[in-house]
Amino acid sequence: MSELLAVRGDITQETTDAIVNAANSSLAPGGGVCGAIHRAAGPELANACDELGGCPTGDARITPGFALKASHVIHAVGPVWQGGTQGEPEELASCYRRSLELADEYGLRSISFPAISTGIYGYPLNKATEIAVRTVRETMRSHPNIEQVRFICFSEADLREYQKVLNR
Repeated sequence: MSELLAVRGDITQETTDAIVNAANSSLAPGGGVCGAIHRAAGPELANACDELGGCPTGDARITPGFALKASHVIHAVGPVWQGGTQGEPEELASCYRRSLELADEYGLRSISFPAISTGIYGYPLNKATEIAVRTVRETMRSHPNIEQVRFICFSEADLREYQKVLNR
């Protein structure tokens, strides 16, 4: 049985096989979670991302973790919130699904997610959390090799929202 957990912490310190970067479509170092991951991983991560040539919204790419504790970084490009009627829910769900598919494809057993699109991209936390938890639960049914998924929450408020949704 797979384990889903929400914890408060710093995603750059996670020891899961992969951490997920809330990336932009050019996969360039950015602010927030993305900037923190790039700083912690070292300059090799930006070089590896450059070689990938970008990633469309709703998809994901994988690189080594370089100086991170996690062996891999999965770069998922979430949607910018535009009111929820421009395909954002489907694109956000696709980020989580593609990240888990890549993890499974690479033989990874554990993965840590940030709250994709809820920072500078403006996705409402409550809506994003519902999509994240539902999509991960659904996707894990067809990817039983993934043993643990961790939702890494930056704030106490984020953690409470994830715990509320996970406990339903």
